[in-house]
Amino acid sequence: MQRKETLCVYCSSSNFLDEKFYIFAEEFGKKIGENGYNMVYGGTTVGMMGVIANNALKNGAEVIGVIPERIASFGLKHPDLAKVIITKDMRERKATMEKHADAFITLPGGFGTFEEVFEILVAKQLGYHNKPIIFFNFDGYYDNMFKMFESVYSNNFAKEEMKNLYFITSSIDEMYEYLKSYKPVEIALKW
Repeated sequence: MQRKETLCVYCSSSNFLDEKFYIFAEEFGKKIGENGYNMVYGGTTVGMMGVIANNALKNGAEVIGVIPERIASFGLKHPDLAKVIITKDMRERKATMEKHADAFITLPGGFGTFEEVFEILVAKQLGYHNKPIIFFNFDGYYDNMFKMFESVYSNNFAKEEMKNLYFITSSIDEMYEYLKSYKPVEIALKW
């Protein structure tokens, strides 16, 4: 039997978002299972993270949670996952999630989400991996960040071809089409 690919999902752990984000998270989690993928994520029950995990599980996905000791000590560890890996800190958490992932999907989130995706983006830029990276721009959430990216390119802080490192979408179907047709990209050294 062929191994299912595992999506690493970065997103919010906040329980204080507008309801539209949780409704979207339900659909997103459901589609992970329906499209035959597994998932690795931050391992909690809270926020969009918990909603996506619950709905991926309900729809046949195997879900791995990776949670630092400190966060687990707050009682936030998801009890129903196929596997929970407890790490000593956030750095180990990110490395463990990367090891289990075949692709990286970034949904709306805060500082932790930004930190996770930028680390994986830089790792791809420097040739440490060549896996798909997707920014899911739900409801225009990342529009201002993409404007900042354009400033990075126009001011030569990064080469324009670095746009090939990631894919931007606001369509779940388009995201799965991209994943299914993904071909590793050749990226020239940043220098």
